[in-house]
Amino acid sequence: MACSKVLPGAQPGDELLDGPVDGLSGEQHQIFLRGDVAFNDDVFTPATGLGPVFVATSCGSCHAGDGKGHPFTMLTRFGQTDSTGNKFLQSGGPQLQHLAIPGFIPEQIPAGATFSKFMPPANTGLGLLDAIPDATLLALADENDANGDGISGRPNWLNIPVYADPRPASVEQNGKYIGRFGKKGGAYDLLQQTANAYNQDIGITSVFEPYDTYSGHEIDPEVSTKTVQDVVFYLKTLKAPVQRNQNDPEVVSGKQVFTSIGCAKCHVQQLVSGASSIAALSNKNISPYTDLLLHDMGAGLDDGYTEGSATTAEWRTPPLWGIGLSQNSQGGKYFLLHDGRAHSIEDAIVLHGGEANQSRNNFQQLNAEQKSQIIKFLESL
Repeated sequence: MACSKVLPGAQPGDELLDGPVDGLSGEQHQIFLRGDVAFNDDVFTPATGLGPVFVATSCGSCHAGDGKGHPFTMLTRFGQTDSTGNKFLQSGGPQLQHLAIPGFIPEQIPAGATFSKFMPPANTGLGLLDAIPDATLLALADENDANGDGISGRPNWLNIPVYADPRPASVEQNGKYIGRFGKKGGAYDLLQQTANAYNQDIGITSVFEPYDTYSGHEIDPEVSTKTVQDVVFYLKTLKAPVQRNQNDPEVVSGKQVFTSIGCAKCHVQQLVSGASSIAALSNKNISPYTDLLLHDMGAGLDDGYTEGSATTAEWRTPPLWGIGLSQNSQGGKYFLLHDGRAHSIEDAIVLHGGEANQSRNNFQQLNAEQKSQIIKFLESL
């Protein structure tokens, strides 16, 4: 009784981003927990393989509570300006490792290399996004704007790493596959995303990414294959964010306005996952508010850097689910868009350009009540 008066109660599930999807077996829960520990509790040191140059010492340090990162955890990517590839791979590209263990010098951006800063994203619902069929994404694409609405989303076609297994019913085009993770959609699947993060963020080699980022030499794995696979399973089976206050009249009105001004053309509400090797992810109706496609966002968001076949002005539509909880992992503030430049949801909307010009202009023409309703709706996600 005494403890119950002192200890805080558990937060409601819709206020948290972490936690597993429903429907996992007992064995799958054990894998989830192992991945959780590896992601959030394992901190690397020089004795366990850290660096020698790096960005972070653990996975969880960039994704507190599985939420978005903070400016202190920003990543810097550099060296690629078009689809012909990164010209600075021999100079540390594509990621800047700005920290180093004693006795080593942190990297600097090479002369002549363009760069972009990337805010670490929230991790929830990724397995459901991974399970969206390629056919769904291609049906949403309209590269040549055939319907004349000013929106021309297209996939980021990638050369996938040798260790990546194409998904069931994957669509291949000239040896390339559709990327769906990362700011530019530059990662094919969560194995590639995870192996790259260990290697590029922490300086940890694996059987998947065996080359030391400092020397360029192939070295023994510094993290086990089992641990990498546990982390991938953890990321796949983190639950999707749960909308809050969805029956609030202001939220309902905000959703209607959001759709009416054209935001839902790219931030597509409803998607359905396909078959997955994890039954809990199969054939689920989800509301991520994304089409997972590339869109030209205009000169204002063009940093001169890209990945895969994306142009420098193109960005993958970020899922909006969970955006209302972003402040929980961002120190009580908002740092939105790819580099955190937007300090409020309204700022993020106004900074949209390119294909989003019309929707942005429609937003700016709304009255104060309608703008407030949209913000309340987005905060509920």
